[in-house]
Amino acid sequence: MPNSSDKRFRYLISCFRARVKMYIQVEPVLDYLTFLSADMKEQIQRTATTMGNISAAEQLLSTLEKGVWCPGWTRVFVEALQRAGSPLAARYVNPELTDLPSPSFENAHDECLQLLNLLQPTLVDKLLVRDVLDKCLEEELLTIEDRNRIAAAENSGNEAGVRELLRRIVQKENWFSTFLTVLKQTGNHALVRELTGDSASEGDAETENLPQEDGPEVKEPLLLATDQPSPEKQSQDMENSLESSFVDSSIASESDTSLAEGSVSCLDESLGHNSNMGSDSGTMGSDSDEEKVAERASPEPELNLRPYQMEVAQPALEGKNVIICLPTGSGKTRVAVYIAKDHLDKKKRASEPGKVMVLVNKVPLVEQLFRKEFQPFLKKWYKVMGLSGDTQLKISFPKVVKSHDVIISTAQILENSLLNSEKGEDDGVQLSDFSLIVIDECHHTNKEAVYNNIMRRYLKQKLRNNKLKKENKPVIPLPQILGLTASPGVGGANKQAKAEEHILKICANLDAFTIKTVKENIDQLKEQIKEPCKKFAIADDTREDPFKDKLLEIMTKIQTFCQMNPMPDFGTQPYEQWTIQMEKKAAKEGNRKDRLCAEHLRKYNEALQINDTIRMIDAYNHLETFYNDEKEKKFTVLEDDSDDSDDDGGDGDEDKDNEKKPLKLYETDRFLISLFFDNKKILKKLAENLEHENEKLTKLRNTIMEQYTRTAEAARGIIFTKTRQSAYALSQWITENEKFAEVGVKAHHLIGAGHSSEFKPMTQNEQKEVISKFRTGKINLLIATTVAEEGLDIKECNIIIRYGLVTNEIAMIQARGRARADESTYVLVACSSSGVVDRETVNDFRVKMMYKAIARVQNMKPEEYDHKILELQMQSIMEKKMKIKRSMAKHYKENPSLISFLCKNCSVVACSGDYIHVIEKMHHVNMTQEFKKLYFTRENKALQKKFADYQTNGEIICKNCGQAWGTMMVHKGLDLPCLKIKNFVVVFKNNSTKKQYKKWVELPITFPDLDYSEYCLFSDED
Repeated sequence: MPNSSDKRFRYLISCFRARVKMYIQVEPVLDYLTFLSADMKEQIQRTATTMGNISAAEQLLSTLEKGVWCPGWTRVFVEALQRAGSPLAARYVNPELTDLPSPSFENAHDECLQLLNLLQPTLVDKLLVRDVLDKCLEEELLTIEDRNRIAAAENSGNEAGVRELLRRIVQKENWFSTFLTVLKQTGNHALVRELTGDSASEGDAETENLPQEDGPEVKEPLLLATDQPSPEKQSQDMENSLESSFVDSSIASESDTSLAEGSVSCLDESLGHNSNMGSDSGTMGSDSDEEKVAERASPEPELNLRPYQMEVAQPALEGKNVIICLPTGSGKTRVAVYIAKDHLDKKKRASEPGKVMVLVNKVPLVEQLFRKEFQPFLKKWYKVMGLSGDTQLKISFPKVVKSHDVIISTAQILENSLLNSEKGEDDGVQLSDFSLIVIDECHHTNKEAVYNNIMRRYLKQKLRNNKLKKENKPVIPLPQILGLTASPGVGGANKQAKAEEHILKICANLDAFTIKTVKENIDQLKEQIKEPCKKFAIADDTREDPFKDKLLEIMTKIQTFCQMNPMPDFGTQPYEQWTIQMEKKAAKEGNRKDRLCAEHLRKYNEALQINDTIRMIDAYNHLETFYNDEKEKKFTVLEDDSDDSDDDGGDGDEDKDNEKKPLKLYETDRFLISLFFDNKKILKKLAENLEHENEKLTKLRNTIMEQYTRTAEAARGIIFTKTRQSAYALSQWITENEKFAEVGVKAHHLIGAGHSSEFKPMTQNEQKEVISKFRTGKINLLIATTVAEEGLDIKECNIIIRYGLVTNEIAMIQARGRARADESTYVLVACSSSGVVDRETVNDFRVKMMYKAIARVQNMKPEEYDHKILELQMQSIMEKKMKIKRSMAKHYKENPSLISFLCKNCSVVACSGDYIHVIEKMHHVNMTQEFKKLYFTRENKALQKKFADYQTNGEIICKNCGQAWGTMMVHKGLDLPCLKIKNFVVVFKNNSTKKQYKKWVELPITFPDLDYSEYCLFSDED
């Protein structure tokens, strides 16, 4: 039978759960809890390791609440908290204590946390952990274990150490004033001024406004913000001063509701999902107690909409499906948060199930929307979760759906779970599990995009429901749909009617009641969205270019050698397409000479395009890297000038598995490799001659210098360029040029995370780090591919430059929308003959056409609109059905043994299809010993990236000709060669046809899954 002490303890936990979890360091506390079993401690420690301290604290509190323990256990727990350095937590759960922390103390504490959050990027950047660590220990702001953990974190960098320090000090009593004292004692006076709001004027001595250690202190309104007043007298003056000090910071605006990515949010991380605060208050709580608990809940940012935002939100607030079209930077996501909360509130009042699914099309957007938008505004009332394919904590998606009110996820995760449900698998969900689905960047809901696949299911169920209604049968509930976009585009339309049809298709795909834009409050929207000044910087491309002339001379020799029909448009996209077609045609015909020449011509064409975009030396380096790689793979024999021979030779090193032995030489290989190395010196000399610099680079340099000289420290900009390689090269060019540094330019590239390109991608963490540094000003110029155009929360910019890159009107609107700062500029840098200016003009015309089309759709008669929408929905469903039928008709009925794979370079038979097995439904491997004799492996550092349960650690190379075939995988301890189908020609034995494929999914053959145990039986590995 629980005694009164136990009851009061459990009541205190129910009241102050979120705060207690925030102030506990779980692992050291466990050491003192003698009444807990070793198994329980181990489980909680495992949670701390895998899921974090907050989750472990929740598990510990739940265990204590539900268990029956020995007498006096509450006192043991309180003492454990005090001894383990968690005194604040001890005050909240001590049943014998009558003077709980006061509301004014809690308010001051929360305000200081909020201030620390806002200034955290500054602290991470400027504070050195080693300077303050020992002093914090001396002032009892840290325990010895805290110090050791922070020192361990510092091994990963000073920034990591600072974040760990800040996370731990906020768990102590009077931490703010003590931390200020430590900063002053260690000479960090500038940081003290930042934290106290006591900013010295320019020219003042650094310590002029700081209190002297031995004398009376000057006014520091935040110095005692977290000091607990005595129980006898509450400091009303302090409360009032704090209230006025924080009047701005406690009302979150659109731009200040989150920290920079990569920093630790003390408030978010510590409070977590506190939707249970104040619930289950136990038997001792009175009405007044519950009211006090509600009053003492942590302050939340206010969720208010501007009039123009409320205007576009109105149909959705009435429960209708709607597309909201607002410009970049006008707060579309904030509108979605407001609608989601209103939706859930209404469902709760009606005692109906409510669940919101927020879909995004990029992994970084999951965390961005979770941290900045949905979590801060909804966490007090609802459980919010962000989930993506990169989420380290692998939780079953259906379980997340059941246990959370708002789920932010990449669309593919929902699509996969819907597919599982259709197959009858356990881990699946249905659309009826949700009451509202928010689709970010909803203009992607077309064709075979994942958004559209999800919405087709919705439309099919809607049609079924209509049929069920007619038959007076119960219908399956469907969620409300909310689409968000800055620009639905016109789908390449060149006529107004086609533009209207495109808008109607987007509306039909999303089953939208209407597409909503601002009309009544348009003036307010214009005040919010600053239109940048548009400029053109046109380069003269008639310059003398001896480097280009030399490349053209080499390409002409290659065309003559292989006797191909000459193509005059060197350095263009059509020429690149021609080389790809020639390479495929030659591979099918087994014409190795033409295939190899086409491949090399393509590399020279890429060099011409690089030369036209960036520096000559970058084009030269592109070719040199390719040919050095070719020489290493195939032509080791050329180094000693030996004659053509079929003799494999070798250096006699048997341990190298033939890696060092020269390959069989061919006339074409020798011609192509020699042609480059014979011209290597002159190419390099020409590339290093700055007299013939790219005129576009001159225009770009002048544009950057002008902007950053004019705006000084406040400048931020983005350069959009076409390829990953050009983004990296431009970043290097700017970094190496001292003139840019003199005007304060700090540049870095930002590229995609996908693996489709030959150029090494950035990881998600690398992307986040770069964007975080851009927000804090460590980087003030991004050179980015189109990855930065949509969605990513990038700080407002003074200048946006599109460097020879013009795609469609959607991309133009997205990029231009990044220039949100006052007097910002949007510049297009291009060559006079590139046609880029004309395409930009066309895009401007399409934007006007788009808004006109939207207006016409909005003004259609309801009957006409409904008829058009239904017609387009039926058309979309029927087109999908026909596509599936055509795909099934093309599918070969033969088994895999009736196809074989030839090396696309030398046509040697690599293997039969019946030796191919599949891992994780995507990796195709050949595990036979016969196949192993046909290739050698070569280290490839770019591929050494670990994944969830496999890793790649090298390339596999054809022993006959040096052609790359794929990569080596380590899967569950086994080395397996993983093949890339683009490196082979597929021969169908029944009719002797030959085909090339880019992806395995295009091959109409189904291969069996890898039987791990079967492979182990005949593997020669231990």
